[in-house]
Amino acid sequence: MTRQVGDVVDVAAARPRPRPLRWVAAVVLLVLVAQFAWFLVTNPRFEWPVAGEYLFDPNILRGLGMSLLLTVIGMVLGSALGVLLAAGRLSGFTPVAWACAVYVAVFRGIPPLVQLIFWFNLGYLLPRISLGVPFGPTFVSWPTNSVISSLTAALIGLTLHEAAYMAEIVRAGIIAVDGGQRDAARAMGFTARQSFAKVVLPQAMRVIVPPTGSQFISLLKGTSLVSVIAMADLLYSVQVIYNRTYEIVPLLIVACAWYLAVVTVLSLGQRRLERHFGKG
Repeated sequence: MTRQVGDVVDVAAARPRPRPLRWVAAVVLLVLVAQFAWFLVTNPRFEWPVAGEYLFDPNILRGLGMSLLLTVIGMVLGSALGVLLAAGRLSGFTPVAWACAVYVAVFRGIPPLVQLIFWFNLGYLLPRISLGVPFGPTFVSWPTNSVISSLTAALIGLTLHEAAYMAEIVRAGIIAVDGGQRDAARAMGFTARQSFAKVVLPQAMRVIVPPTGSQFISLLKGTSLVSVIAMADLLYSVQVIYNRTYEIVPLLIVACAWYLAVVTVLSLGQRRLERHFGKG
């Protein structure tokens, strides 16, 4: 309500309208949270002491380290390849642009789990990997199964899949910069490389950084897929233990705890990067 003095409305004396539905929603949410917390605490099948016992198990920590290693390598290689694909799609050379577009469509369309299994079984299609002249003599060759291990199959699958998404993120960031910025930079005497590095890229980073951070987090969670090809990541390490002890739920809680911890740290870093590149 507001108080009216003559023809002037005193806004400072206004009181907010009561909103009973908000109070009802808050009470319902509080009850649900309390019920869920009670379920976590009182249900003995969670076996919290077992989860605490394995939280810092050396095998679990080694699996976590492997997950982080796969994430970093896959993101670095995928980003580098994604930049090249984005440059190819933005180039004026039609064959290259079409080839990059087909790559992005294929590797974004095929689920990463299918790609991992395919690369792990590449030896069925290609018994030997060779280097030589196309349709000519072979200089050197290796058995495919000795080259494509669980690690190399995981890196290939994750990198190629990530590159397709990073290509679209980088392309969207560059397109978001107005073309007049490039013209103004060239009018000031900047070369094409200088205008891209000093004018286009800093503005494009505002668009590129947020989805890139999300992709990094998604890739970390996506590394759990490599457990299907016997790669000793965090989830696989957990599975090895609970297949021996049959303590499935507490070991899965351990995996969830580590994934949540790492993702939380990465999310905080992502917010700091967003604030940095969001400055004028």
